[in-house]
Amino acid sequence: MNFSTILSDVNSFVWGPVMLVLLVGTGVFMTIRLKFLPWRNLGYALRSVFQKSSPDMDSNGDISPFQSLMTALAATIGTGNIVGVATAMVIGGPGALVWMWISALFGLSTKYAESVLAVKYRETNVFGEMAGGPMYAMKNGFRIKWIGSVLAALFSVFAVVASFGIGNMTQANSISLALHDTFGIPLSVTGAVIMILALIVLVGGIKSIGKVCALVVPFMAVLYFVCGLIVIILNIRNLPAGFSMIIRMAFSPNAIAGGVGGTIIASMLSAMRWGVARGVFSNEAGLGSAPIAAAAAKTDHPSRQGYINMTGTFFDTLVVCSITGLAIASSGVLGTLGADGKVITGVNLTIQAFSTALGGAGGWLVTIGITLFAFSTILGWEYYGEKSLEYLVKSPKITYLYRVIFCLIIFLGATTTLQVVWDFSDTMNGLMAIPNLICLLVLNKVVAKECFHFQDTVINPDKKKKH
Repeated sequence: MNFSTILSDVNSFVWGPVMLVLLVGTGVFMTIRLKFLPWRNLGYALRSVFQKSSPDMDSNGDISPFQSLMTALAATIGTGNIVGVATAMVIGGPGALVWMWISALFGLSTKYAESVLAVKYRETNVFGEMAGGPMYAMKNGFRIKWIGSVLAALFSVFAVVASFGIGNMTQANSISLALHDTFGIPLSVTGAVIMILALIVLVGGIKSIGKVCALVVPFMAVLYFVCGLIVIILNIRNLPAGFSMIIRMAFSPNAIAGGVGGTIIASMLSAMRWGVARGVFSNEAGLGSAPIAAAAAKTDHPSRQGYINMTGTFFDTLVVCSITGLAIASSGVLGTLGADGKVITGVNLTIQAFSTALGGAGGWLVTIGITLFAFSTILGWEYYGEKSLEYLVKSPKITYLYRVIFCLIIFLGATTTLQVVWDFSDTMNGLMAIPNLICLLVLNKVVAKECFHFQDTVINPDKKKKH
């Protein structure tokens, strides 16, 4: 057995049923522990995203709450929303979409909790910027300091390694292949362009990243949402049958065919596994990455930013992933075979779905979507990796060196496919969840205290007076 096979097996185990149960289980626990407030206050959270911060608010931070959310969304809305959803619906059956929704609902509580801890335990670094995330929550929040320090160091190492692969090379490769297949642009040209663009943005640090993400992310998300909605509306006659198939296959205990030529056969367990896996992979709830961006926000209360960052899971999975899934389900292309006799999956399936309604423009729009999604993911993940490295090595020179190396690796990722590197970084990405989930469970009382205090003093102050 060679190294590549071993690594692939380890990766399958890390992202296997045990990890998925831990991720969703922690979300269920936090939802109950917080008395379902993340669900009950989702409307408040969505309104808060688009409200301007009061200038007289006593707050510390580097970027606005909106920019913080957009930076986190930049890293989460990526190829998983286009490629991952299509793959899950082929391997796990159309019912996988329902399990994505279910995991996202509980992921709201996980994302809220980890963002609250990130803001509460953040510090000011040598640049005068905010530094926070799971590593600082472990370091400053754990009573047994050495356990917190060990877990914080492990999380930071996993995050730095993951940033080069899952947050860089895989995204750059997706962009270059998509542009090459659709427009015939050479891989090296794409690699050079995105490397230079990334370098221009990243040199300015979080303030520059925040400004760019605040422009790119809403534009790309709205563009993709509108185009996907057009596809669904034009294929509306197929939607009832497609939606029925999604629900039926999500809860069928036996392996059944998907009603599309019988080529997609899956059981409830398969739908659950792939739906939860792709959902978590897409919205990153529980992995501990998004709170690093939350810690940079200008805010007066950890809970305020917790609610704002929580909406990232809503927008990523319940909006963008749903659009991809429903576009595929209503198009009638799920389960069709390619020229090679194999079931069409991944980005090609999404392109086919969009093309049923939009013709050749469907392929262009999906390609543009992948390009914008993946480029913004590169920016967001660079920040995650940089802050994790900063926790391990407090040196401004090392930070600048990391930015340059990160940009050079973009070119490598765009021009070569290194499966071993991808599997290794994917494993590191999954391993980030272990110390982060331990942190959430250990500090659940802190999260609950912040949550209930904010509820009584900000959201429902009048209710408290009546008591």
